[in-house]
Amino acid sequence: MNDIIEVPDPQQLKTIGHISYFMHAVVAVGAVLPGVQASVLLLLLAFFLDMFKRDDARGTWQESHFSWRIRSVLWAGGLYLVTAPLWLLLLIPGWIAWGIISLWFLYRIARGWLNLSSNTPMPMPA
Repeated sequence: MNDIIEVPDPQQLKTIGHISYFMHAVVAVGAVLPGVQASVLLLLLAFFLDMFKRDDARGTWQESHFSWRIRSVLWAGGLYLVTAPLWLLLLIPGWIAWGIISLWFLYRIARGWLNLSSNTPMPMPA
């Protein structure tokens, strides 16, 4: 009868979101700029932070940001894997494909971070 329901602290979730977007942005910028490669470890750390804290955001507007970041990483990783054989065929097609994917990933991170800063949820897939 006396169940205690913990309500997530919206400010704490927003802070976690900023930290995660920052880590994603470092990786995304590093992927776009030649010679500025960030560690995959940083991306994995941000990804697992989002996975771990996602349930805390359930039912809030911030839930969409956790899903947005998780989907961004999964899609980018899948696209990198699918286009990896292009590197074996010729250097230029692989470079172009990965450049486009990296720009797309950077766009997703920038768009999400701007929406988080303005307390706006991200669009959820249908």
